[in-house]
Amino acid sequence: MDWESIVSLIIALLVVIALPLAFRRRKKASTQKREELYQHLKEIGVKASLVEKGNEREKIGLSRASGQRSEGIIALQDKNIDSINIISAASQYGTNYFLDYLVKSPNITASRILKKTRLTVKKSSFLWGKVVAMEWKGDKSLAQSLNFDYRLKDKLLQRDVPGLKGSIGIFPEPKHGHTRIRTSYSLPSPEILEALGIIAKHIKSW
Repeated sequence: MDWESIVSLIIALLVVIALPLAFRRRKKASTQKREELYQHLKEIGVKASLVEKGNEREKIGLSRASGQRSEGIIALQDKNIDSINIISAASQYGTNYFLDYLVKSPNITASRILKKTRLTVKKSSFLWGKVVAMEWKGDKSLAQSLNFDYRLKDKLLQRDVPGLKGSIGIFPEPKHGHTRIRTSYSLPSPEILEALGIIAKHIKSW
């Protein structure tokens, strides 16, 4: 066996050993994220329950081609937000996690053409500046409704949007009768949950 063949064999063996370890580590981290969020919600007084795997809501907004998958659903009680779907997105740089806050949307149907809507922010300086202004852009009707809600704007400015580790995206899913409010994964404070609840209320009357 020549040197090139030996090197190829070693690389193949390393891949065979490393891949199962990587998948096991990802599965463990995913389980921890779901449990971490669930315990946090209970600690801040939110009535929440874990939903068994395989629930239909896990499919909302996801496709096999996207590289994203649901790590489980947490159902909420007495909220405008129906449940939270923990999403993992694997790439060559690692795994990122997101939260899809699911809102039941009876007014959304396949016959209504709705646009995605996103919160854009303006900072006092490019890198480390504080958020000084924000604007919703996308679906004209929803964006206008959110932009005119000064209570919502005050809440987000008070908490500073980077507390959500990024922007907020609103994605209608008429096929499933829901709308997703997506944020990066972070443990939401009561104030942030209240702000997301206000957004959900606007979505329900959309």
